[in-house]
Amino acid sequence: MTAAALTFMRPLTARVPRWAIVLVLAVVVLSAGYFFWLRDSSLVSVEAVRVEGIDPRAQNGDELQAALEAAAKEMTTLHVRSELLTEAIKPFPLVESVKARADFPHKLTLTVIERRPTALIETKDERLAVASDGTLLPALALKGFELPRLALENPPDKSKVEGPVSDQIGVLAAAPDALLALAESARGDAGGVTVTMRGGIELRFGDAVNVREKWRAAAAILSDPGIGELGYVDLSSPSRAAIGGIGATLPEAG
Repeated sequence: MTAAALTFMRPLTARVPRWAIVLVLAVVVLSAGYFFWLRDSSLVSVEAVRVEGIDPRAQNGDELQAALEAAAKEMTTLHVRSELLTEAIKPFPLVESVKARADFPHKLTLTVIERRPTALIETKDERLAVASDGTLLPALALKGFELPRLALENPPDKSKVEGPVSDQIGVLAAAPDALLALAESARGDAGGVTVTMRGGIELRFGDAVNVREKWRAAAAILSDPGIGELGYVDLSSPSRAAIGGIGATLPEAG
């Protein structure tokens, strides 16, 4: 092997002056330090906040917006602090999460992701919405807003519905919006979960498994123009759904 080849194969550090390596490292360290200083600097502080996605039926919507704006003003567009947003939404059970989009240098857009109202607990004294995960939504105004009722005489003591009623919520949570709007009530017994539609048709789900497949089977049957009146749809085996009874029809949405 020639001397020229040996020289070429030497490590790069043997051919680069030490002062140049030190200079590069210094630039990297200074750049990192500058970035960490800049990301929390007033030069990129959040000054304009846009909040999207708050349900107009939320009775505390103004409070939610104010809380999110206050949290955002403690950030910069280079350092969006998700823990501050999580803390800000804790008093608002309607909110599941918040997404943030920073527009350099001073604008932050927050998108509120809300829990889906799925069912209703109705007593002599109050009507209370329940989200698809069982969370109670006490601040949701329900005037002119219909949801299927759960078979509960009293609201739970906790902030979330637990126990056997959870199966009923799980079934309703899987319903397509169009069919959820037509559901009147849900109940559970030894035979499983039954959802009664407006007009009287019972959807008998059995156990609360494969519920999306069962809703698809229900949708296919209920939309079949060849089927007139019926009393129930047995969905316990969705691939072999059965119908029976007479005297009930599904009303049109809206």
